[in-house]
Amino acid sequence: MTTAGSPTFDNLTIVAGVDEAGRGPLAGPVVAAAVILCPDGITGLADSKTLGFARREKLEALIREHSVFGIGMASVEEIDAINILQATMLAMTRAVEAMGQEPHEVLVDGNRLPKWRYSARAIVKGDALHPCISAASILAKQERDRMMRAAALEHPHYGWDRNMGYGTAEHMAALREHGPTPLHRRSFAPVAQACLL
Repeated sequence: MTTAGSPTFDNLTIVAGVDEAGRGPLAGPVVAAAVILCPDGITGLADSKTLGFARREKLEALIREHSVFGIGMASVEEIDAINILQATMLAMTRAVEAMGQEPHEVLVDGNRLPKWRYSARAIVKGDALHPCISAASILAKQERDRMMRAAALEHPHYGWDRNMGYGTAEHMAALREHGPTPLHRRSFAPVAQACLL
């Protein structure tokens, strides 16, 4: 899955920020976003983990309206086939490609880069340092959270609308009682152990 935003910014040094959401959960895809901020920027951007839902929602609307963006995903099947790190790199690559505009440089949150053609830098805690990465973290989290809330309607026992697929006590208890769903990552040890019960 890839989606992209519309405005383009010409005659500027185009810097895209990239971040992901969902590396650690036991269920659901990993989602990445890439964002080229509008030249005037967006006030109030911060690491998505430090923002409440209402603030993230408002910022997401502004980012989508005023920025070039792309969203990419790697499925549970891809995570299990190639491992979570490689699936994250794949989702990031898809996000950048989905923007439809070639960046001059890509700033990636973390300490690793995908193997791609773009000039890029990995920046530890970049989501707190660079607004374009902050914007990407907000889009990625909002997109993935929506997916997990929708999945919770089909699989209500696991509390995904609250834990977003992370291994909370509620989620682990449901996994032991009901077993894994097709959205569980069988390559993750707690899910693999539940499959043996």
